[in-house]
Amino acid sequence: MATSGPILWQNALRHISRNYLNNIGDSARMYALAEASLADAQIACWESKYFYNFWHPITAIRLGDQDGNTETEVDADWQPLINTPNFPEYPSGHATSSGAISHALRLFFGSDVLTFQMTTTNPNAPQKTRTFTRFSQAEDEVIDARVYVGIDYRNTDRTSRAQGLRVANWVFKNYFRPVGDLRVGKPCPPVHGDGPTFSRSDS
Repeated sequence: MATSGPILWQNALRHISRNYLNNIGDSARMYALAEASLADAQIACWESKYFYNFWHPITAIRLGDQDGNTETEVDADWQPLINTPNFPEYPSGHATSSGAISHALRLFFGSDVLTFQMTTTNPNAPQKTRTFTRFSQAEDEVIDARVYVGIDYRNTDRTSRAQGLRVANWVFKNYFRPVGDLRVGKPCPPVHGDGPTFSRSDS
């Protein structure tokens, strides 16, 4: 069983708050931006899931002779590495929420570069804590993980991350602005470091 994305990001937020923020107001604003971005991204993701209603790899691979593509090979015994969730595949909840929270943090700190940790609650994980040096690095690992375990398609996860980033851009532009900041609704500030190429597509 994989650890929920929001749970992983909650302990990352606590790590970041303890190690980088000394002002309770700054910490509260960081949490507000991250959690609002997460909540809105989850709403957008789940509405989209039941609009597109797309099949997971386990279904597509086992029923490859029914997809209208003569090049598809059927493997009736194929299994993913973890249990496939019982809801539509597209978009990915994990990739959408990770894209939203990490981009909210990227905008808050003004950089993609920040060293932080995530700790899993999965008792079977061989490595409990992972250290990242960029927010985009964590996003990339989420995408790879969902593909490697066999429950998502790579295009789904990339598109889902973009969905999360756009949600975070909107939240950052319109809510939780610093006191006296009149830039509500204005473009997001530049982000330093090499984040995703589409990170400011909606700024």
